[in-house]
Amino acid sequence: MPDTTSRQADHPIDPQFVARWSPRAYTDETLPEATLLSFFEAARWAPSAYNAQPWRFVYARRGTPHWEQFVGFLNEFNQSWAKHAAAIVIVISKSTLTPPGSDQEVPASTHAFDAGAAWGYLALQASLSGWATHAMAGIEHDKIRNELDLSPKYKIEAAIAIGRPGDPATLPEGLRKREVPSPREPLSKIAAEGRFAF
Repeated sequence: MPDTTSRQADHPIDPQFVARWSPRAYTDETLPEATLLSFFEAARWAPSAYNAQPWRFVYARRGTPHWEQFVGFLNEFNQSWAKHAAAIVIVISKSTLTPPGSDQEVPASTHAFDAGAAWGYLALQASLSGWATHAMAGIEHDKIRNELDLSPKYKIEAAIAIGRPGDPATLPEGLRKREVPSPREPLSKIAAEGRFAF
């Protein structure tokens, strides 16, 4: 397993934030549905505008009837490694909401932002449980929309591969050297007081 101790926070934070990373190599261990549901349970408690909770998760676990379909929702590059994961999750967000005191749906300007918060909670709960997650933008949007019969009010955000971290030697050759925890930009580059200064 790659060593994450080289990743150092500039300010005091819980170690889980530095320890979590996004590998592509997985073992062949299956993911019990109850364990996966605990990850979704963590996501359920994420904050959202008007408490609208716009996130939706549709999933398949390896060895179940929908597995090949969900692998097919990924682009060819992501299929090359994610087919070895224990689960693939499609993250969807509802782009409308009904404000408190109203019976009319209106556009939800923060639906993607809120779904991102839920994904973050899911990723941290998985990491705390000894599982790894890797979010993917390389997905087949039209295929997902058609095969899942999604209403236009739902936006496809990303896919997530979940599995037990495995040996990088199992990856296609071009990915093996990339199987290391990534660094982060310095805090001074992403946060500024009082004005936009980047």
